Amino acid sequence: MISEKLMNELNVQVKHELFSSNLYLSMASYCADEDLMGFANFFRVQAEEEKFHAMKFFDYIIERNGRAKISALDEPKSDFSSVLDAFEHAYEHEQFVTKRIYTLMDLAMEEREHATISFLKWFIDEQVEEESMFNGLVKKLQRIGDNANALYMLDAELAQRVFTPPVAAE
Repeated sequence: MISEKLMNELNVQVKHELFSSNLYLSMASYCADEDLMGFANFFRVQAEEEKFHAMKFFDYIIERNGRAKISALDEPKSDFSSVLDAFEHAYEHEQFVTKRIYTLMDLAMEEREHATISFLKWFIDEQVEEESMFNGLVKKLQRIGDNANALYMLDAELAQRVFTPPVAAE
């Protein structure tokens, strides 16, 4: 049985995942306002992915006989000095989320809550992918600098991104 402390932390993670979705929607809006619809698409897809993550936590809480709680969300940052600034902020945010997942895993391990440990392993692997993706895009944008042609090429590439829920996520 999951302790009250761990259950509360799982519910806090639902809030963080939903905040992440809102943050990425905010970044999508910024990019759309800059007429960079590929970047906007990238962040919209990322927002959907974060909502999917929130629902994984939500469903797990219910599956473990807990009550999923929906909390008020802070307003996400919405003004950025550049696309690079938005991606740097997103990368920092993903590092924060990774620390949260690690904290959850540490607590689950401390409590010897094996089912939750198994559940959280998926998120640990996912965070490796998330951080790597954002770090790679930050580096590309840094190399691009003021090269408008390269920026629009990356914009066109990111316009192709779609959200496909992972099959093994059940």
